[in-house]
This record gives sequence, structure tokens and C-alpha cells, in this order.
Amino acid sequence: MKKIKLIEKIVNEGVVAVLRGETPDEVVEMAEQAIAGGLKTIEVTMTVPFALKAIEKLATRYSSTATDPDKFAIIGVGTVLDPETARAAILSGSEFVVGPSLNPATVALCNRYRVPVMPGVMTIQEIQTALELGVDIVKLFPGNLFSPAMIKAIKGPLPQANIMPTGGVSLQNLGEWVKAGAVAVGIGSDLTAEAVKAKDFSLVAKKAAQYMEAYRAAVR
Repeated sequence: MKKIKLIEKIVNEGVVAVLRGETPDEVVEMAEQAIAGGLKTIEVTMTVPFALKAIEKLATRYSSTATDPDKFAIIGVGTVLDPETARAAILSGSEFVVGPSLNPATVALCNRYRVPVMPGVMTIQEIQTALELGVDIVKLFPGNLFSPAMIKAIKGPLPQANIMPTGGVSLQNLGEWVKAGAVAVGIGSDLTAEAVKAKDFSLVAKKAAQYMEAYRAAVR
């Protein structure tokens, strides 16, 4: 039941912050600002040096079961290429796993521990394989290679597929993706680029609030 409830929460929140940085502390600060801005689903990528330290710190501070809104957040891991990395992240507190591609062994590991897994896919064949492996949400990646119309095209033969575009989603097109049928969207560099350039992470909170406002407007 925990896995089902987590998936429901991820879908209800609607926007996943995909965070990359130079250090674990930098990513933790980005995450805290995103959460303060209302963006409660955080994906720490394994491309961050010592990423597991950031996941541990965030998982200690926040929980998907917290009743205090200041302590509620769903902390996950991204850019997972293999089951060994997935297991290490889960042990560090990650509540969901995201990969850039479909790795059956990683999906099997996550299913074993009842952890939501969202592998990256680009084709109907990959999506069908993911569904057969027991994946609940697939990540359409990189999203900037497609338009929102891609979701309608996928749902023609595979109406049961739950799709989360990541990469290329912006404030300008988020509503189009949601209205096209995306169950959630992943936001990457657009969330943090301005803050990194200005060396002012409070800008992450402002951008996060804008994304959540755009998402709420799209689902009304």
C-alpha cells in the first residue's frame, strides 16, 4: 500500500524538481528552496558528487508521511543506471527511483522493495516493455525532442500508460503537457539556472511557486 500511496502523492503534487549541483550541500539548499516554494517532489540526480549524502540529509528532514506541511516532501533519486545504485539510494532514504533509460534489472529491484520506479522511455516498444515489467509511470525523456501531442499518439495504442515528460518542460508549455494527459512533469535546469547564475538560491523558491501556480491552473 505504501507504494500506491506514494504514486498517488507524486501524481497529486504533479511537478517533480530534478536537481543537479556541484556539491551535496548545494543540492540540499536548492531542494529546501523548492520545497519552500511549494514544489514538494524532489529528485536528486546521481550525477551530483556524493549524491547519497544529499538524499540522506533531505530524507532525514522531510517525509512523505509528515502531517506538518513544512516537513512534508517526497525525496527520490534520479539518473539511476543500475540496480546497485537504486538499492544504495533506497537505503539512503530515497522513496522513488528515476532512470534516464529502461533497465529491467533496476525495475525488478524496485518492485522487490515496492518502491516506485520511473524509467526513461522514447518509443512505444520501450513503454510496452516497461508496462510488462510492472512500471506504473514512465518518464518520456528527453521531453524536448517531442511535443505534447506525443502523449496522445502514445495513448492511442497504450491508453493505460501513465506518462511523465521530463526535459524541455517550461512555464510556457507545462499547461499543454498536462492538458495532453501527462500525469506529472519533471522540471530540470529551468528551475535552478537563474539562481545558480545569480548565486541566489531564494530564486529557486520563486520559480517553484510559479511552476506550482501554472500546474494548478492547468488541472482546474
